[in-house]
Amino acid sequence: MSDYDLIVLGAGPAGAAAAIKARSLGLSVAVIDEAPAAGGQVYRAPSPALTATQPDADRAKGDALRARLAASGAVLYANHRVWSLTPSFSVISIGPDGPLTLEASNLVVAAGAVERHIPVSGWTLPGVIGLAGATVLLKAHGVLPGRRAVVAGSGPLLLLVASKIVAAGGEVVAVVDAAPRTSWLARAWAMLARPDLMAKGAGWLLALLKARVPIHSGVAIRKVHGTDGVEAITIGPVDRDWRPVAGSERTIPADAVCLGFGLLPSTEVTRLLGAEHRYEPELGGWIPTVDATLQTSVPGLFVAGDGAGVRGADAAPLSGELAALGVARRFGRGGELASEATKIEAAWHRSARFGTAMSALAMPLPGAAAIIAGETTVCRCEGLSRATLDAAIAAGARTLADLKATTRCGMGPCGGRVCGETAAMLIAAATGWDRQAIGQPSARPPLRPVPLAAITGAFDYDDLPIPAPAPL
Repeated sequence: MSDYDLIVLGAGPAGAAAAIKARSLGLSVAVIDEAPAAGGQVYRAPSPALTATQPDADRAKGDALRARLAASGAVLYANHRVWSLTPSFSVISIGPDGPLTLEASNLVVAAGAVERHIPVSGWTLPGVIGLAGATVLLKAHGVLPGRRAVVAGSGPLLLLVASKIVAAGGEVVAVVDAAPRTSWLARAWAMLARPDLMAKGAGWLLALLKARVPIHSGVAIRKVHGTDGVEAITIGPVDRDWRPVAGSERTIPADAVCLGFGLLPSTEVTRLLGAEHRYEPELGGWIPTVDATLQTSVPGLFVAGDGAGVRGADAAPLSGELAALGVARRFGRGGELASEATKIEAAWHRSARFGTAMSALAMPLPGAAAIIAGETTVCRCEGLSRATLDAAIAAGARTLADLKATTRCGMGPCGGRVCGETAAMLIAAATGWDRQAIGQPSARPPLRPVPLAAITGAFDYDDLPIPAPAPL
């Protein structure tokens, strides 16, 4: 017998909305999240140790979301890291009190997204941090990533992070965007679908202009310089395919680099449970194949939020509600909720237009593979350079599984989350293979690194039962 009608993985905007909606329909719901409080990356709760902070709109929205979730009656298991699941939706996690296993007849995966990285020479130096990591420092802890930071990569997160650094009193010495200005202009029509979000982005840009922050478009980082930390960066122009253009390089002193190239849907859980996936570059990459209520090919397994395709924080709650209605339909309530589901689905698609355009804007173009120098480390867990991976590809590796078998790329603690897309980019650049054919990294437990002692608990070897030897 199941513990709950529904388990929701993730307490961000999508997961919280799914739980709140499901509870309003009378379903028993558990929510599991790694963070100490609900909110996700967008509405991350500030650290209790953080004082004297300035209130902002995102924090207010996060507080309201946490209050609604608490009032809904859903059971929140915060500070719990899910490391394995079974096809019967047994969710196995590690929390403050040790291992916890919960079961449900339905599962909504609202695991969000992970950062996409394009390695550059020197990106392993102390002082180089992802854009999402920088937002955690700023939002949750009020900590600047450095005294003189460069914000680089692609997509709207560049403006968000840079503006937050300026608002927190830091210095941004440059914003370096690989996408040309024409790419932004080409998506202006989709942006107009959400004038409020467009105005928010314009506010970020205005804050940077007021602070006289140089903004370089159609430019990418060539190299991060330093010995024990970041000391400077070299930047240079890229062409329309993001291939480096010779000449016009310049070096900028800096002590921190915030680097990222958009977001990838988090699909470890749906891959582990055997759901079908397809490759949609405008939605961030690989996403589960779903029906109108966001149910995957596995009955009872739903996705919501950026894990169903990177569509942005404002579309996420609507996808969570839609998934909750899909769960209710499995309990025989489809007819009475059909009209509401149709309205929510339409609103979700309208809201997603802006987020989809932003996701596509951040998506690296094929020429970006040329940014990665031969000596650059691609797989940080296993210490593998581009030259090592290129040699394996030249020897016949054509899929991510091939590279894993021949080089161990993707076998470290990150499970391919950091290096997988870069490895696929290198295969495509060398072979011309379609991204769908190159495949996804495999998913297997543990989905996240966990201490072995936390799984096994305390025991004495003398207490282990030893069966009697078999008769001769």
